[in-house]
Amino acid sequence: MTETDSAARPVTIRAEKISKSYGDFAALTDVSFQVRKGTVAAFLGVNGAGKSTTMRILTGYLAPTVGRVEVLGLDPTDHVARIELARKLGYLPESGPLYRDMTPAESLQFFVDLRRLDDAAKRIDRVVERCAIGSVLHKPIHKLSKGYRQRVGMAQALLHDPEVLILDEPTSGLDPLQIRDVRALIRELGKDKTILLSTHILQEVDAVADTVVMVHDGRIVFTGTKDELAGSRGIEARFYELTGTKGAAKEVA
Repeated sequence: MTETDSAARPVTIRAEKISKSYGDFAALTDVSFQVRKGTVAAFLGVNGAGKSTTMRILTGYLAPTVGRVEVLGLDPTDHVARIELARKLGYLPESGPLYRDMTPAESLQFFVDLRRLDDAAKRIDRVVERCAIGSVLHKPIHKLSKGYRQRVGMAQALLHDPEVLILDEPTSGLDPLQIRDVRALIRELGKDKTILLSTHILQEVDAVADTVVMVHDGRIVFTGTKDELAGSRGIEARFYELTGTKGAAKEVA
């Protein structure tokens, strides 16, 4: 996707000068950025930079102390709007909401019933195939590898075919083969959905992202394409420059 193509698309996710404080501690300060329709955006930063706090605000789990957010034109801090947004938004937190004593089949059926979705069998078949969990469909979730648990969480988030996906550290703790498979799934989903994923792994940006929003110490320090981030020096050098770190983000691809 070219920069011109991206700029022509409508804004799907918008944060305007949001701050979040816990007493004297400022988790976020004056954070503004936007994600356009049909793009995969990486929300990049070291651990503790404010990524998960931002994801929770965008999905309505937290309210900002000040500022405003919109997802698909809806304010997730408004109760009525949040209910409407839940029909259009898929969210996978870093520790996904899995009922570990259930099987994936039972869990998917539970969430179909909870959301009162029609065509339940077709929806389940679609996400099982898309997330490649057919081989573990009837095994207890607590017996699955972390990679498969992440896939089950992704399948749950996709059941209602959301327009927007927000993924918080989707490859955290996975082995290299699992990372490769999850990244491939994100690239596939990005063909027809808007995706915002948080990560502290530089290779993730290069592997899946169209655009990058970088946060450090609760403040935005860069927004643009990954080519703009790399410049003439490369993503790694620019990351260290913008965050003042020395190798904290260098992890296995």
